Amino acid sequence: MLTVAGIPVTEHQLMMAKAAGITQIVLATSYLSEVFTPYFGDGSKWGMSIKYAVEKEPLGTGGAIANAAQLLDKQESIVILNGDVLSSHDLTEQIRQHEAHDADVTLHLTQVEDARAFGCVPTDAQGRVTAFLEKMDNPVTNQINAGCYVFNPRVLATIPLGTVVSVERETFPQLVNNGAKVYGYLENAYWLDIGTPKALLKASTDIVLRNGPGLVMPDAVVDSTASITGGSCVGRGSTVGAGTQIHGSIVEAGAVIGRDVVIENSFVATGAVIDDGAKIGSTFVTKGEILPIPL
Repeated sequence: MLTVAGIPVTEHQLMMAKAAGITQIVLATSYLSEVFTPYFGDGSKWGMSIKYAVEKEPLGTGGAIANAAQLLDKQESIVILNGDVLSSHDLTEQIRQHEAHDADVTLHLTQVEDARAFGCVPTDAQGRVTAFLEKMDNPVTNQINAGCYVFNPRVLATIPLGTVVSVERETFPQLVNNGAKVYGYLENAYWLDIGTPKALLKASTDIVLRNGPGLVMPDAVVDSTASITGGSCVGRGSTVGAGTQIHGSIVEAGAVIGRDVVIENSFVATGAVIDDGAKIGSTFVTKGEILPIPL
C-alpha cells in the first residue's frame, strides 16, 4: 500500500494486469491484510473483480498461491504477480507464449549486470528452463527470476493446501527435475525489486521523471514558492509551505510540510508533520518516528 508515483504499488500491478485483459484478481494477503480492503474494495472502481485470500499463518509463496487459487476459475491460465516487484514487461506476450507452448509454468526472466545477489535461471535454445540455481559467486548466467509467473491450472494440483511451500525453492525445481514444461519469457523491460525504502524511492522517482520534475496529486496544496523536483511526488491532501524544497522524495497523503523545509531522498509517511525550517535527508519520517534510510 506504500505509494509509488502517487498510487499504491498494488494499484500499479492491477493496472498492468488489466492492460493484459485480466479482470479477476485475488489479493493473497497475510500481514496487515485489512489495509487493502478499504482502498480496493471489490475492484469495481477499476472495472475488475477483486477477492481476498487471507492467510491465518504465512504459507510461503507456493502455499499462498494454492490458497488464493481456490477463489479463481481453474479453467484458464493464472498469472502470479509478486507484490514487491514493479515491471513494465509485456505481460500479454508472456501469456501468449505460455499458452502457445502449452507450458506448465512460464516465468518472466530479466538480465542483470551482476547476478551474484540473485538466483539464476538458465534456459536452453528453445527458452525452456533447465535449472534453478541459488546465489553463487560465479553465476552461470545473468538471467534471473523477475517474479511474474503464468501457471497452467494443472500445476496448482501439485501444491499442497495449507502447507508452507516455496515455489522458487521447491515447486519450480521439482517441476524441472520431473521434465515438466517450464519456460522463461526473457524481456529486459523496466524492472525493480522494491523491497527496500531506497528501491521504493527509486521506483517512484523513475516513474515521475518520465513526465516532469515532480508530481503533485489532486487535493494537495503546494505553495507557489515551493519546489518539487528530482521526481518527487506529493500525495493527496498534503500541504507544502512557502519556500520548501522537496527533491527525490515521496510525500504520502495527508502529510503536513511546513515553511522553508528541505527534504531530500526521503519518504514522508501518511499524516506526518514536519516543522518549519527542518532539514531532512535520506530519512523515513512517520507520525512518531524518524528513521535513516540505508544507503
